[in-house]
Amino acid sequence: MFSKYVKPIFIIVTFFLTVTFVSAGSIDGCKEYSKLGLPGKQGELLCRKGFLLSHDSTNKTPIWVIEHLTVEKAQGSLPRYNKFQPDPDLKEGERAELADYRSSGYDRGHMAPAADMKWDQQAMVECFYLSNMVPQVGKGMNQGIWKDLEEHVRTWAIDRGAVYIFTGPIYEGGIKKTIGKNKVAIPSHLYKIIYDPNKAEAIAFIMPNQKLDSADMPKYIVTIRDIEKKTGLDFLSNLDQDVQGVIENKKAQGLWK
Repeated sequence: MFSKYVKPIFIIVTFFLTVTFVSAGSIDGCKEYSKLGLPGKQGELLCRKGFLLSHDSTNKTPIWVIEHLTVEKAQGSLPRYNKFQPDPDLKEGERAELADYRSSGYDRGHMAPAADMKWDQQAMVECFYLSNMVPQVGKGMNQGIWKDLEEHVRTWAIDRGAVYIFTGPIYEGGIKKTIGKNKVAIPSHLYKIIYDPNKAEAIAFIMPNQKLDSADMPKYIVTIRDIEKKTGLDFLSNLDQDVQGVIENKKAQGLWK
């Protein structure tokens, strides 16, 4: 595992949010996940065995999480670890703690799901760091439609050979509610982008952070550009610009087969 903390060097302001710009340092251990480009320069990069994420020390949640899910990974068989813990590579006061979620009424919602990490014990342990979580509605969301979407993604990875996955929170209209002493931000929506590098096509979702009906999943299909407009992020930036434009502006007509 490679994990890097680099102190902020200056402050930038964007139209979408004010955050600390941090130097990425070396992310050699996560070249697999950064191959398509980093979605943004905000936050603190944390390179894990099974994913790469950028963490927001103000919101105490990830800004984005990248996975590269292959057939071998998706067919892993290790048992679920299930031991949540604060991220040891983040300072107290800049991270979520177990007490923040306790009795909050919200699930500790994985952005890189545990079921994607059954191929490696270290990857499984690290996905339970709270840096990989957001406060998520449980029944009908984290335990319902979102879980069902994650299962679809694993099936797509197996059927298609491999997919890249980008996942994170959206705070529409700004931060309106937090939980715990550390004020962990509750997202209004969650996004997930699945990109198939073999077919050069993508499917993307924005779902409100509330109880939903899994049968309605196709209603939440959007374009990647829709997600970029709401987050200020830039996905697939290492692709040729013309190719990127075609992929990001095309909305999948239904769930992938």
